[in-house]
Amino acid sequence: MTHHVLFIVTNAAVLGPHNRKTGFFFAEVAHPFGELDKAGIAVEFASPAGGWTPYDAYDEKDPAQKEFFESKAFRRLNHSRRLSEVDVADYDAILVPGGLGPMVDIQRNADVQRAVVRAWTTGKLVAAVCHGPCALLGVDVGDGAPFVRGKKLTSFSKKEEYDYAREDVPYELEDALRAEGAEYSSASNWEPHVIVDGRLITGQNPASAGPLGKELVAALKRAGVPA
Repeated sequence: MTHHVLFIVTNAAVLGPHNRKTGFFFAEVAHPFGELDKAGIAVEFASPAGGWTPYDAYDEKDPAQKEFFESKAFRRLNHSRRLSEVDVADYDAILVPGGLGPMVDIQRNADVQRAVVRAWTTGKLVAAVCHGPCALLGVDVGDGAPFVRGKKLTSFSKKEEYDYAREDVPYELEDALRAEGAEYSSASNWEPHVIVDGRLITGQNPASAGPLGKELVAALKRAGVPA
């Protein structure tokens, strides 16, 4: 049987007081998708509103991005399912890509939080990269404690944000994760960094998206996550 992974992708096309153009960061969907697809793992797409999912930073010189851009999967992505109508327990894992868009409509979104809780409490894998870990903020799996408390994870770092979008984001993601008790760590700016803490897999930045995909494939193949 085939494993199935659900990507939860932003619908937000602009961000912040300067109306910065945004969306999902293209490599952070294309690179994990490529790793999963090579491994024969099926991928489906959902978003808070369903339908169109704007993207940012497409690089046609990157073969993996170009291949994804021209694929049937990319066309499916742009007809994404409405997250509230999806039961994530039907999948083996969820993955939340980054880009700045998630800081608009993924962070502290009730449907996203329910999806994380549903995935976690039914024994699934939860993965997120770059700004995608904002999906974990405010999540309570039923014990009254923040979901990230005591968990080892990473996300786009405060150092990276300083030169990238500090004036556009509503808060520093690293600070917010730390405030909820996460055991946060990061590598040098823009260098690959992936942390696996049990069923939680997080990546720091765009360079971490492919390595995160590989870790997710490995985790799905390990014992304890049925096909």
